[in-house]
Amino acid sequence: MPYSRVEIEMNEPMRRSLRNTGIVFVVLGLLGVLLPELLSVTLAWLAGGLLLAAGALWAWGVWTTGYRHEGVAWVKPFVLVALGLLLLFYPGVGAAAVGLLLIVYFLLSGFAGVVFGLSLRPMPGWGWTVFSGAVSLLLALIFIGGWPFDATWLVGLFIGISLLFDGIAMLVLSRGP
Repeated sequence: MPYSRVEIEMNEPMRRSLRNTGIVFVVLGLLGVLLPELLSVTLAWLAGGLLLAAGALWAWGVWTTGYRHEGVAWVKPFVLVALGLLLLFYPGVGAAAVGLLLIVYFLLSGFAGVVFGLSLRPMPGWGWTVFSGAVSLLLALIFIGGWPFDATWLVGLFIGISLLFDGIAMLVLSRGP
């Protein structure tokens, strides 16, 4: 089945946007590669904080409405707060859960990157896009082998590697025709 070729004519604002986004991705990727555990824990804390805030808001909503005397109305805020606290106090558990989601993300992102890169052929940079997709697929396979035991540092490292290669692909594409 032949791939459809994508015809894109880039103007200077498009190039600049792609280049700037690529630079941000490269910087974030390098931070993830150099400080993988910090990135993993930060992501778990962010998710925990969001769940805690959602639980508190939901509890406030239950309290201020006429449902405060209904026991079942308190189940959702309790679960949200409990999960939020679990992620805040045990970020390794959160990293393992995020790791499972990342496996799915890397598989889908890798497949999409390879297919999109092939559709860009022969545009300059198409090979980097395919390579970036292939790296995501490889990361998914490696992650499957180490999950959940290596999740704490693998989450940050693999997000960093993925962002780094995506950023390089964007930088190379920004130089295209």
